[in-house]
Amino acid sequence: MTDTPFGQQMSRLNGSTLGKLFLRTDVALGFGVMALVVMLFLPMPTWLLDFMLAVSITSSVLILMTALLIQKPLEFSAFPTVLLLATLLRLALNLASTRLILSEGHNGTDAAGDIIEAFGGFVMQGNFVIGVIVFAILVLVNFVVISKGSGRIAEVAARFTLDAMPGKQMAIDADLSAGLIDDAEARRRRKELEGESNFFGSMDGASKFVRGDAIAGLIITFINVIGGMIIGVAQMGLDFGEAADTYTRLTVGDGLVSQIPALIISIAAGLLVSKAGVDGAADKALSNQFSAHPQGLAVVAVTAAAAAVLPGMPFVPFILMAALSGYFAWVLSREQQKLAAAKARGEELAAPASPATQEPSAEAALSVDELRIELGFSLLALINETQGRKLTDQIKAVRRQIASDFGFLAPPVRIVDNAEIESDIYRIVLKETEIGRGKLKLRSMLAMDPSGSLGRIAGEAVKEPVFGLPAIWIDDALREEASLRGFTVVDPATVLTTHFTELVKENMAELLSFAATRRLIEELPKEQRALLDDIVPNQISQSGVQRVLQALLRERVSIRDLGSILEGIAEGATRGADLVTITEQVRARLARQLCTANQSGDGQLPVITLTPQWEMSLSQALIGEGPNRQLALEPSRLHAFANALREAFERAAAQGETPVLLTSAGVRPYVRALVERFRPQTTVMSQHEIHPRARLRAAGAV
Repeated sequence: MTDTPFGQQMSRLNGSTLGKLFLRTDVALGFGVMALVVMLFLPMPTWLLDFMLAVSITSSVLILMTALLIQKPLEFSAFPTVLLLATLLRLALNLASTRLILSEGHNGTDAAGDIIEAFGGFVMQGNFVIGVIVFAILVLVNFVVISKGSGRIAEVAARFTLDAMPGKQMAIDADLSAGLIDDAEARRRRKELEGESNFFGSMDGASKFVRGDAIAGLIITFINVIGGMIIGVAQMGLDFGEAADTYTRLTVGDGLVSQIPALIISIAAGLLVSKAGVDGAADKALSNQFSAHPQGLAVVAVTAAAAAVLPGMPFVPFILMAALSGYFAWVLSREQQKLAAAKARGEELAAPASPATQEPSAEAALSVDELRIELGFSLLALINETQGRKLTDQIKAVRRQIASDFGFLAPPVRIVDNAEIESDIYRIVLKETEIGRGKLKLRSMLAMDPSGSLGRIAGEAVKEPVFGLPAIWIDDALREEASLRGFTVVDPATVLTTHFTELVKENMAELLSFAATRRLIEELPKEQRALLDDIVPNQISQSGVQRVLQALLRERVSIRDLGSILEGIAEGATRGADLVTITEQVRARLARQLCTANQSGDGQLPVITLTPQWEMSLSQALIGEGPNRQLALEPSRLHAFANALREAFERAAAQGETPVLLTSAGVRPYVRALVERFRPQTTVMSQHEIHPRARLRAAGAV
């Protein structure tokens, strides 16, 4: 059929397909592993055994050279897999050679191939006792010294690497929160940390392959010697001496051919696991570290010279070592002196040329963290929380939420430890000024009583740091019981995050710096930038725009709709008004947003209004003009107004309402400035800020 055109075409197609298939590395590796498994069962001719033994020896040398030349252990992360495949190859070759030795050993010492015969004859030198002793010593060196030491190093390295992971993870998260690295670098470091832990964990298990291989070598050797002599004497008619010489020579040669690659790979494993913490190739690391202290070489030279002159000691070897050590000590000492002199000259030349570089510490001291969280020593575990979300993740979520709710990204938050505060205390710092602090109890939960009538539960009674609610630090085991009784239960990280969120919201106006305002403006679409170019700087300065945005944020009004805000600024600034008037005009433009943000769940806007008497009293108390306009109310009237306002809002709260205070447009900013002194959470709106489609519900009057 192959003579037909169709058969020739199918032949070419099959050859092409098979060629492409074998060129794929994954398929080739799969065939290679299956070939090793097949070698465990099928007999192998001597020429193929010689070839595979050569592959085993040369591949072990390649593995050793790779372990020597890599810069970091993770560069050879495939070593556990390579170790398994190399062990499987040696075991397969051991079985193949054992089959040849036992079946063909009576024909002579070349029964298992030329390589095994050459190794056996070279090492034994006509005396099989010498060969057995040399082989036994090699196996002991591999099994007792190198393999056991490598396995112990791998075990300790795996344990220490896993123990150090929380600290390293905490350092990565702290650098990310402080803005020292970006998300891409943090992901790269986390991936490297994960790879390091997986590598040393794998090496801890892979070291058992080497020990098992050494034990298998001893057992196979014993079986070959005993079984071969029994077969040679009992079945093949050889005398005892001839059988002992032939089978021992073959067995020792086979053992040496297997154990030498095993010894080389054991050395590679030892080099790899002992390389942890050392950067660079092994030759450079050793040369740099040994040459760092020429005084040690000088002591070696003196010791060798003293040994050379001792009675009975050979003079030439020791005096040569003394001369070499003294020479290298002198050369390295000269090099160090030259480097020190060059460094001193460089510092002298650089000092007058760049005096500014002499003050890096002063610049660092002058830098100010816009936001910082300081933790006591025992609270550092919050940065690497394993059961819940980590504090750093929660802080990043807070920044995203503030950006979504209020339209600007809060500055990066630096989380540091502070040894000057108590171990369970945290501080929240804004521009080097403390704006809040609290106390946390790790491995406990904070149960808050919103109504104040839920009674007691076992724990430490405290005040919740954000809203001042009565709360109790309870054991984690009581969490479910407290939840069933109606308590609001939160973990320590959430307590800190909630406190931080409220303080950031209270101080958003300060956090919106001039630079942050410029970034917001630069991100505007091209159409809105045209409007901005019309009003800045002709009608209002960029700092004026910043002050308007700060005024909005001070009352927790979102500036996300920056286009509408700029339109309001343009309308208010055309009349040459002051910033208070411009801000009120902007608020009027944001009427729909303000009403939606303050409406209740049923879509209605609950309001508490001022009576005409208070409206008139407050209007008459306004003095001054323009930016100097202010509210001058008598202390008695001020006290009466505060009491009346507090009572009205408490009555509304008792009915489950969270109303806004509704005033006339002329007095709104001044009433707000007055109200925020004793009730800062109260929203004050003017009648101009009520959207026509808003549904109002009267919740009381002042």
